[in-house]
Amino acid sequence: MTDRITRKWWAVAIVILALGGAMGVVSVVGEATRTASATDALPIGSDSAAAVALREQLPEAEGSTAVVIFSTESGQLSQSAVSAIESRLAEVPGAGRVPVQRSEDGTAVLAVVPVDTNDATATAEAVKQIRATVKADLPEGVTAQVTGPAAVQADLAAVFSGANTRLLIATASVVALLLVITYRSPILWIFPLIVVGVADRLASVLATHTLAAFDVVWDESTIGILSVLVFGAGTDYALLLISRYRDELRSHHDRREAMSLALRRTAEAVLSSSVTVVLGLLTLLLSLFPATRGLGLACAVGIVVAAAFVLLVLPAALVIFDRWIFWPRVPREGEAALADGQSLWRKVGDRVAAHPKRIISITLIGLAVLASGIAFVDTGLKTSDQFLQKPEAIAASERLARSFPAGSADPAIIMTTNDPQAVTTAAKGVEGIAGARMVNQGNGVAEIDAVIEAAPGSEAAADTVVALRAALTALPESHVAGTEAVALDQAEASTRDRLVIFPLVLALVLLALVVLLRSLLAPIVLVSTVVATYLASIGASWWIFSKVFNFTALDDGAPLFAFVFLVALGVDYNIFLVTRAREEARQHGSREGMLRGLAATGGVITSAGILLAAVFAVLGVLPLVVLAQIGVIICIGVLLDTLVVRTLLVPAIAVVLGDRFWWPRRVSAHKAAPAAELEEADREGATATPSPSH
Repeated sequence: MTDRITRKWWAVAIVILALGGAMGVVSVVGEATRTASATDALPIGSDSAAAVALREQLPEAEGSTAVVIFSTESGQLSQSAVSAIESRLAEVPGAGRVPVQRSEDGTAVLAVVPVDTNDATATAEAVKQIRATVKADLPEGVTAQVTGPAAVQADLAAVFSGANTRLLIATASVVALLLVITYRSPILWIFPLIVVGVADRLASVLATHTLAAFDVVWDESTIGILSVLVFGAGTDYALLLISRYRDELRSHHDRREAMSLALRRTAEAVLSSSVTVVLGLLTLLLSLFPATRGLGLACAVGIVVAAAFVLLVLPAALVIFDRWIFWPRVPREGEAALADGQSLWRKVGDRVAAHPKRIISITLIGLAVLASGIAFVDTGLKTSDQFLQKPEAIAASERLARSFPAGSADPAIIMTTNDPQAVTTAAKGVEGIAGARMVNQGNGVAEIDAVIEAAPGSEAAADTVVALRAALTALPESHVAGTEAVALDQAEASTRDRLVIFPLVLALVLLALVVLLRSLLAPIVLVSTVVATYLASIGASWWIFSKVFNFTALDDGAPLFAFVFLVALGVDYNIFLVTRAREEARQHGSREGMLRGLAATGGVITSAGILLAAVFAVLGVLPLVVLAQIGVIICIGVLLDTLVVRTLLVPAIAVVLGDRFWWPRRVSAHKAAPAAELEEADREGATATPSPSH
């Protein structure tokens, strides 16, 4: 198979058909689209999801509501000003006559405007029209701001307006820059960038159509995160392949023969890595969040596409051209292989081998110190804290809270098929509820708004929702939604997801490593180091979030996403290292094999880790706190894994354990076979991967 990929005309055909076919699919088929549902962001089986499902049964169910607050910063609003405000509200398209409520201090007037749509794009357009209408021709000294669920949704949609394009441009730019720095060549970086870039576009199309085929939800952030992952993982695989190709060119005159051997010896690590990542991502299908399930499936499709393009298209593209594509650092036949040289990474390995127990102690203590920040982590990000830059909806909500009960802009929504009067009475009797009234009824379903006195996002507001739900247990088929109720359900669902998915990811990664290495002890060591890296990255990130960025909490979903991505991707670098170390150990013994493996892979893994960390940091270009948090956690985790765990901790443990590292498998050193015999074994598909020729 590898020989066929590297043949002259086969290589040309593969490149033309793969790249041309992929771009044809992208341009002709395009990404699938879907209409957003009101339950997309709600945990499956939650009380708030049940409430929204009942709400959709109303004959004239309002999609959402916008709350307009007119205020003055000096004095009180005059009656003429209130009349002018009512005239402005009458101009709002489709609103009809909207009643206004004047605050007790006389400085503000509140109006609730229905928004008859659940689609994010349509809601954003409706809120835009409302804002333009209510702000026109106001009396002097009066300002208008729009908040409420519809306005928050519109401001959130604005965050993602053009976001995927910005993310793609930023990601591709970062990858291009780092590839130029890594290869120090004005030519070579173009090949992996084009191949991975085309893979990314094809992955977006295939992923969305796969999601549509299986009726799995996805949202605005899915394709953006998918692109980050495809570029990051795909470029990592490309770096590994090109590094091995360069190494083989130092001992082979024929570039096609060198690529055939490089591909054969790289394929095991790339396939093992990609399978591990895919299995980890597919565990997200067990999440209670519909959009999280979609993200897991989409990213799994992306990894498959990225690995396929790197193993099939990139080798063919590279082998079409001669060695000059590496210019000015062209590898020459007869040069020392990486494993044989005295590179920086060989020197690091020698230092580690000289004092392995000391290295283990120091690195574990350092990771523990970083992980100590976990003890201070708060989770549950309030709606007002979800944006890096405060949008109008949040500013308006803060102004509203100065003159009205804090929950006026976003009341708890009670949906019931029970007696609406009894439900309203029960809600009014709950401590912390400022008032309750029925706002819609039909088809046997009633909608009741209950205003919460406590500040939005506060513990008191959450306690009020719990008390409200408890009071309604005596009235069957009564469910509570609204921002505070949804936040409570999301926190509970996030906890459940972590309890289910965390151990499953670890078990699957451990199983994949056992199958790959045919060992028990090495996989346990590797998985343990990845978990230590995750804990350290969460702890270190919290210090940055709380002390530098002044974030009040960690988003409920951030730990889960960071865990899946870090464990699945972080184990990649260990796979790259230990597969090469095992290969070298067959001729040089376990201790020397690990040091030679580190020398051979140190540069490429470090480059790959820095690139992946930078790519995930690109998520910070979006002014949304949760994506910034995920990006920072993964960035720190990947750097720790690349520069500390893979470079120091794993080699030190392997040196201390010696042959026991591979237990129960025996990896015995033996006299090196002639290069011709090793290459012939490769061509015949020998099960044991030989070490590179020297």
